[in-house]
Amino acid sequence: MTRTRPHSRSLTAVLAMAAAGTVALSGCGSEKQTVGTAPPKKQDPFEQRAEQIARDWPKVSPVSGRKDTMLPLAGADRPKNTAVREITVTVGHGACDAEYGVHTHESKGFVVVSGWGKKKDPKGMCTDQLVTNKVKVKLKSPLDDRKVVDAATGKQLLK
Repeated sequence: MTRTRPHSRSLTAVLAMAAAGTVALSGCGSEKQTVGTAPPKKQDPFEQRAEQIARDWPKVSPVSGRKDTMLPLAGADRPKNTAVREITVTVGHGACDAEYGVHTHESKGFVVVSGWGKKKDPKGMCTDQLVTNKVKVKLKSPLDDRKVVDAATGKQLLK
């Protein structure tokens, strides 16, 4: 009578199951699978706000406080027709901003826009002057009947 140790039997069983699992898995599917290594892109506050506007329209409240990444727009110029792929908005930004521009987010029913500004030196002195500049915004698809909405205020710019 041959006696085996209990842990030897366990090891043998685990090895047998692993071998069986390898054989069983090797026959699954004939095409190679690719796995992405980059994590999904985290939405910035503007993108989150744009999706909120599209979801909650027309019951949208303004964002609270001044955020340099989401400044209210001073207005928008009405295009001559809705087939255009470009609109002009007026960005209000600080007199000491080194850079400024416009964020855009397009969806089926909306073009959500917002100004942004970046200060030259956040620790330096600056007056609280508002400067406005017109900025042309290129659209991915024609404006058509989509609403143009200011992300900061939640208000429709072109009616």
